[in-house]
Amino acid sequence: MEPITIYSAGWCPDCRRVKNFLKDRGVEFREVDIEEDQESEELVLRVNNGKRKVPTLKVGERYFACSPFSAQKLAEELRIPLNS
Repeated sequence: MEPITIYSAGWCPDCRRVKNFLKDRGVEFREVDIEEDQESEELVLRVNNGKRKVPTLKVGERYFACSPFSAQKLAEELRIPLNS
């Protein structure tokens, strides 16, 4: 599987849902808090057409937002089973 980076914020419930979804399936990821890293916040704004959407995931070289959280969409985007 390609490397996964989650751009998140501590206050974001969808971020927690995405991380739990991945952990439950044994999928490794790297997390970056956009409130602690201004460059990451700028990246999130750029890839989401000026919107500060978290979680935004980077998989390989592509980006997508998973807000609102959708287990089905996330499973499809990552090509992993929906149910663990």
